[in-house]
Amino acid sequence: MVVFPNAKINLGLNIICKRKDGFHHLETIFYPVPIKDALEINHSDGSEEIVFTSSGNSVQGNDLDNLCVKAFWLIKKDFPHIPNIKMHLHKHIPMGAGMGGGSADASAVLLLLNNLFNLKFSTEKLQEYALQLGSDCPFFITNKPSFAAGRGEQLQAVDIDLSNYKILVVHPGIHVNTAEAFKGLDQNSFSKPGELQNNISNDIESWKTSIRNDFENYVFKQFPEIEAIKNHLYEAGAIYSSMSGSGSAVYGIFPKNNLTDKIKFPTHYFCQLV
Repeated sequence: MVVFPNAKINLGLNIICKRKDGFHHLETIFYPVPIKDALEINHSDGSEEIVFTSSGNSVQGNDLDNLCVKAFWLIKKDFPHIPNIKMHLHKHIPMGAGMGGGSADASAVLLLLNNLFNLKFSTEKLQEYALQLGSDCPFFITNKPSFAAGRGEQLQAVDIDLSNYKILVVHPGIHVNTAEAFKGLDQNSFSKPGELQNNISNDIESWKTSIRNDFENYVFKQFPEIEAIKNHLYEAGAIYSSMSGSGSAVYGIFPKNNLTDKIKFPTHYFCQLV
């Protein structure tokens, strides 16, 4: 069985406060975009409970630390009767980009196992498992535009449709460490709760001055190349441009019929129009 987990971008990302548990309370809007990996799970006749392989973009680290493998063991712990499987992941979504590729893949594993072995999980139960894998994993269970609060796990559907626009996603190959990005936040300039929800309903032309990503101040100082991408997208006619997550991918939203040849990036950049 094969599925194609998709990425997300953040329409605004506001840090509200640091919580007593060490996490940060945030508010953002997750918006799915059709930039996809491919994930296949099949029954295995081998003796190993899981055989994991990958292709495409290099997957860093030990296989045991891969979120897809962790998702399997999370379910296997509660349902030991699940048979041995082979899992193959083809990576296309840039990693370390703030696009949720790893979270999307892990959530896809939960959905696949649920369907493949008829586990009959509710959406709520799947999201409960997903949260154990990562704060933005529950979003990928429903995979619809959502306002997210808390650590990103408190989800509320929102009516945002960008189908009349084109979105150009640009990733320069820079890896931004999320933990370091949180440490670099200016606690004296945290956002006000509710600000994003109030402003996102306004015309997209107003987003440039009202919708922001609070990680940009820190990340742009560390990596001016990322800020240059955002500036270039605006120069090329984007109505709105922002970094996604804690970076380093940047996207620009353009009128569908108003893309120009002014958009030029180095050939080693990942650029995809969706």
